[in-house]
Amino acid sequence: MYCDLKTQSLIGEHGTLNLTEGDEVTLKLVMLLEGECEGLGPIKAARKYGFSKARYFQLKQAYLEHGAMGLHSKLRGPKNKYRRTGELIRQVIRYRFLDPQASAEVITQKLRQTGFVISVRSVERVIADYGLQKKTLSVSSSE
Repeated sequence: MYCDLKTQSLIGEHGTLNLTEGDEVTLKLVMLLEGECEGLGPIKAARKYGFSKARYFQLKQAYLEHGAMGLHSKLRGPKNKYRRTGELIRQVIRYRFLDPQASAEVITQKLRQTGFVISVRSVERVIADYGLQKKTLSVSSSE
């Protein structure tokens, strides 16, 4: 059995099985099968599927520990809003309602004085996320 990457199909002795487009788990599993069971070897299998040798062994270890579920890609970056906590968001909203004319810089300064570690940009994001921007009057032209 081998995988034809151009046609995105598994080809075996008795037939062909088309892969679902974007199915990364199956491709990673087939890479491991070809590398470990079909004699292609780790380096050639990794190269064929666009992975480094190190990544091949990481995926092999993930498979050995968690099975096919271990081959799912994990999201990178922070897993939560560690700066913009629920309490901080409530405080930004509170300060905005207490003084609708206060700028993001002023709100940031007030938050820092009460012990929050926050940037002006994070305060601006909270204000934008909750639609708390200052309203500006626009003059409409009448003919």
